[in-house]
Amino acid sequence: MPATHEVTNQVPPLAGHDVADDPALLAGLERAGAGWAAGELHELGLLAGSEQAQEWGRLVNENEPVLRTHDRYGHRIDEVEFHPYWHELMTVAVSHGLHGTPWRDPRAGVHAARAAKFYVWGQVEAGHSCPISMTYAAIPALRANPELAARYEPLLAATEYDFGLREPGGKRGLIAGMSMTEKQGGSDVRANTTTATPSADGSYTLVGHKWFTSAPMSDLFLTLAQAPGGLSCFLLPRVLPDGSRNPIRLQRLKDKLGNRSNASSEIEYDQAVGWLVGEEGRGVRTIIEMVNNTRLDCTLGSASGMRLGAVRAVHHATHRHAFGKALVDQPLMANVLADLVVESEAATTVAMRLAAAGDRPGDEQEQAFRRLGLAVSKYWVCKRAPVHAAEALECFGGNGYVEESGMPRLYREAPLSSIWEGSGNVAALDALRAMGRQPESVAAFFAEVEQAAGGDARLDDAVERVRKELTDLEGIEYRARRLVEAMALVLQGSLLVRHGHPAVADAFCASRFGGDWGIAFGTLPAGVDTAAIIERATAG
Repeated sequence: MPATHEVTNQVPPLAGHDVADDPALLAGLERAGAGWAAGELHELGLLAGSEQAQEWGRLVNENEPVLRTHDRYGHRIDEVEFHPYWHELMTVAVSHGLHGTPWRDPRAGVHAARAAKFYVWGQVEAGHSCPISMTYAAIPALRANPELAARYEPLLAATEYDFGLREPGGKRGLIAGMSMTEKQGGSDVRANTTTATPSADGSYTLVGHKWFTSAPMSDLFLTLAQAPGGLSCFLLPRVLPDGSRNPIRLQRLKDKLGNRSNASSEIEYDQAVGWLVGEEGRGVRTIIEMVNNTRLDCTLGSASGMRLGAVRAVHHATHRHAFGKALVDQPLMANVLADLVVESEAATTVAMRLAAAGDRPGDEQEQAFRRLGLAVSKYWVCKRAPVHAAEALECFGGNGYVEESGMPRLYREAPLSSIWEGSGNVAALDALRAMGRQPESVAAFFAEVEQAAGGDARLDDAVERVRKELTDLEGIEYRARRLVEAMALVLQGSLLVRHGHPAVADAFCASRFGGDWGIAFGTLPAGVDTAAIIERATAG
């Protein structure tokens, strides 16, 4: 049939750009002493911005993992099939050291460099970041058993992705997972009922059901179970040293809101074999190191998603015209876009600051700051991701509601990090716990924030309000969300005043502290330099 019209005013694809061309990210990398990684970061950013990589991300979400519990003959196999591009994504991540490599790299700034790469590559596809993150986080926890660490750590840090169920010691590289939550407890892992019975050879036999085990195709898992001495941490391989399958039964894959490319499962330990990590009865303390590192990646992942949403929204508004001019030149749209960029840069800046603290394990003040700063930032940054994604999607109008735009996938993914490793209430209460058990963390937090003292009066007033809040302990648990939100904001504000672009810092302080801000994005006050802010999210 003849064409009825000529297609015009459609936005070109956002492809062929450098995802690492992110001023807030690159500045954070330099401050962390990891500027030496900029070349590799840009290499990864160009791949992330390529049409090829974006196609990988699309297809692995449209072709989800499939559970194969039995083979054609009826033998139990408990395997998960993935689209081939999942393995491409994993290969890139592992070869660039986004998993365990930093733990064995002596260079200064390696954890910050890894964080920046994780943030950039995660914008291609968020689902595969889960096993990458858990592998990164497993190593410090595994070190509670030096013998197991000596055996497996080099392979967890190796830069070769070697997929397939084989005996871990015979592989070229390993991926680790974590299995904690159960049906009756969720975040209350002390309610776990999985049992671990000691055997004569020093191993334990585990029996029980785990409600969420993400990335069940991993080679090794850290898990919690009730041993004779109490709740304890164990390492379980999928394949035992003798080459036989460990009886970890995959019951079903979860049908999730987002994160569709990544397999999350329910499993049964049917006399599964594991080895103790740490001491009996100290399982939570042992595995908390892994949890804290995955919480950092929750913060990084949320910041990554916000950056992706802001860049996509700015790109669309730059090329789409309405009412006689580009959307980006419409004052109200400029307000929305600038607000999205401000939120994104605040998230990126604090995430990179926390990642940098991981490079200073011997600095007691840094670690005290990291303990509390991570708790408050995990709460707030991850909490902001869903509303940010919704507003970025709306910048596209109806086009953003269509799967082909990529925005629905971003929107569905956004709530995950606020749930993973402790939902909002758990994160807020964890901040209170840190302040109560480690009062030095409060001093370290304010020492960090007060480095910006005198830089902006609105920030100074906000810091004093937080100090006052902390002197009132009555009903503090009821007020935990408000308190932790305020702490997260002053930390972000302090970093932006000290290190951020002046227009971004001014807009943040005027809106988040000065009271000149509405409830929705796009309510920044008059006088904000929206053009300068939006320019920072314009893809080259």
